[in-house]
Amino acid sequence: MRATSVLRRLVCVEDAVVQGFSEEDGALVVAVKPRWRRPRCSQCGARMPNGRVLTEGRRWRHLDFGGIETYLACDVRRAYCRRCGGERTEAFPWADEPRARFTEDFDLLVAQLVQRMDKTAVQRTLDVTWRSVGRCVERVLRRFALDDPLEGLEQIGVDEISFRKGHRYLTLVSDLDRGRIVWGAEGKSSKTFDQFFESLGEERTEDLKTVCSDMSNAFLKVIKARVPNATYVVDRFHMQALVTEALDDVRRSELGSFPLGKGKGARWALLKNEDNLTGAQREKLSEVQGLNRRLYRAYLLKEQFRKILDRRQPNVVRVLLKKWCSWAKRSQLGPFSRVAKRIERHMEDLVAYIRTRLSNGLVEGLNLKVRLLIRRAFGFHSANAIVAMVRLCCSRLPLPSSRKVLTLD
Repeated sequence: MRATSVLRRLVCVEDAVVQGFSEEDGALVVAVKPRWRRPRCSQCGARMPNGRVLTEGRRWRHLDFGGIETYLACDVRRAYCRRCGGERTEAFPWADEPRARFTEDFDLLVAQLVQRMDKTAVQRTLDVTWRSVGRCVERVLRRFALDDPLEGLEQIGVDEISFRKGHRYLTLVSDLDRGRIVWGAEGKSSKTFDQFFESLGEERTEDLKTVCSDMSNAFLKVIKARVPNATYVVDRFHMQALVTEALDDVRRSELGSFPLGKGKGARWALLKNEDNLTGAQREKLSEVQGLNRRLYRAYLLKEQFRKILDRRQPNVVRVLLKKWCSWAKRSQLGPFSRVAKRIERHMEDLVAYIRTRLSNGLVEGLNLKVRLLIRRAFGFHSANAIVAMVRLCCSRLPLPSSRKVLTLD
């Protein structure tokens, strides 16, 4: 078998003909050309007449062979395209775009590494520039991105995340049915969230059945105005966190009333769920019950609230929540009285959680991945950069394998 035939199978690019190879500066340069004779337009794919040579021997970085840098080299022609009505650079079967300096296979390898590594590590591993890593990712996103990630949305969750110091936030919208982030933009105001519904359009907005979020007034204002017929669900864990914070506020205010040496280490026993307490923690709770009835009352309120939300009957939960709010306001505990008033304002939205059993748990899990991306990259300078990385890593982008099968027949 001829060396050019072996190289053609190693290069593994459809519609490419290998003409020869050479060694330049320790790299393998494979001379190739498209299988078709007449150049094809890089914009519309139409055939064009033979034009002038724009660049001789342009190189595209390809997958390495045995650790040796490999490049594809070919003359680039430019011709008049009748369909587009102007001069266009010809298309190549191994490159996504006419200005790209990397093959499609190399772009795909970069994107797969970026999903698990920071860009600096990818740069050093593949010996490319830091900016080239970003450009490869952008081309892969344009090539494999879903046709319309906002299509078919019925249940969504919305939350904000800080991506840089100086109160720089990102609003992310997730598809709760398919478990992926479908939209993101800088900011956390109602104006930012309203941009999502502008992108969604009125017709698809009417298809939304459930919207889940925390109790942010900015989000709630837009939800009530844009999707008044959809079920709004207050995230259970955000509400439960408010009750837990109220308990911790009471604990801090009551520390001075404990005798010297008493009450130490009671914090974790108070914050922990009753079912998960150890023997020592149960003893500590018994000590708190005997020494400070106000703090123990706050603990009972916290536990009772958690047990109410574990129930499955919406009407029963509504009644129990009203009784709990009444108890919290009569408890003479300021933090719990304030939380009770807030729960009363969102009573029906909290009962909606009992009916749907939806929460922002999936959204918080995706936010954790986003925080990992930010930390792995040691921060991002712009919101567009982090949104592109989120689309690559958290939107279940269907990237194929970059591995090829060698056939020598």
